[in-house]
Amino acid sequence: MTSIADQVAGRPIAGTAEASARPAVAAAAISLRGRELRLDLFRGLALWLIFIDHLPPNLLTWFTIRNYGFSDATEIFIFISGYTAAFVYGRAMLEAGVVVATARILRRVWQIYVAHVFLFTIFLAEISYVATRFENPLYSEEMGIMDFLKQPDVTIVQALLLRFRPVNMDVLPLYIVLMLFLPLILWLMKWKPDLTLALSVLLYAVTWEYDLYLSAYPNGFWAFNPFAWQLLFVFGAWCALGGARRMSRIISSQVTLWIAVAYLLAAFYVTLSWYVPQLGHYMPRLIEQWMYPINKTDLDVLRFTHFLALALITVRFLPMDWSGLKSPWLKPLILCGQHSLEIFCLGVFLAFAGHFVLAEISGGAAMHAMISLCGILIMCAMAWIISWYKREADKSGSKKGAMVNADLAGGG
Repeated sequence: MTSIADQVAGRPIAGTAEASARPAVAAAAISLRGRELRLDLFRGLALWLIFIDHLPPNLLTWFTIRNYGFSDATEIFIFISGYTAAFVYGRAMLEAGVVVATARILRRVWQIYVAHVFLFTIFLAEISYVATRFENPLYSEEMGIMDFLKQPDVTIVQALLLRFRPVNMDVLPLYIVLMLFLPLILWLMKWKPDLTLALSVLLYAVTWEYDLYLSAYPNGFWAFNPFAWQLLFVFGAWCALGGARRMSRIISSQVTLWIAVAYLLAAFYVTLSWYVPQLGHYMPRLIEQWMYPINKTDLDVLRFTHFLALALITVRFLPMDWSGLKSPWLKPLILCGQHSLEIFCLGVFLAFAGHFVLAEISGGAAMHAMISLCGILIMCAMAWIISWYKREADKSGSKKGAMVNADLAGGG
């Protein structure tokens, strides 16, 4: 059985004798690997699902995974973010060293932070305009910006500190915090990857035991607790840097497969009982008391294991060389995944625009479906435009470089 990490992490990054003796070989092996289209595919899918889940409930909502188990698209996004970040910057750490890799990571953190501030500003303007234009203050209340309207000076400062966030803007602050600690994570994994994962599990356990959290403004706490969600991010990094390869026997085991299938079926039954109350009567009282509430803020262990079961089955039945990854039908999903930061920000804007249309014009099933499909088409079109622009920019850069080299050669 070949897992994702088998193809990506061709050489151990851990501090083994082989890795220490041949860092250049390891770096070369990693750099020769092609882009992992499965990661782009599922990150794009996560962005679509997040957009649909941010809309009021509609027909397409029933196609999102949160209605069939404990986890949802957020787990997919954070895991893949940890995986790809570790792969990209782990390679940089091998090739250029810790200092250069850290500088590149901090540059990426700054880009995400600027995108968050930009998103926050435009999102506030969008909500404020609609609430004022249509004389409906409920928009401000539903989107969580009432405190901004009351104390804009204080609220803006809190927003810059990532403590104030309107509705649907919780993922990027979590991502920023996790990326800030990526240099430390990679440095530890370079020497002791399994110990790093164990420390992550320990922090997760301590978070649950002692209720660690980051406070939010004006009250409450972060919707996604970084002390807990770091486990999924670190686990993704661990898998990218050889962890999945080391547990390939477990992944390929038929026993593990059937355990995963059984768990997914059990989770589906529990989720179904939320919509069909009669099924809840067949749930043992002790199990209900142990299981509920299934906490998303602190990444409940049931959500984490549900994601693991989904990931295991996906890796088992979707090989890296699957021909469908080259299909034009999946190209829009892959492009969205390749430009995830821009598409996520666009999805937040579109979700509120869809919310407005459904509230002011029509809330029927047909309008729900049209809003959802139009939003996805706009996201795909934007991903295509960004991809086209980057290709053209790369071509222009290559031509300019060739002209400079020619001039230098001629000037000799």
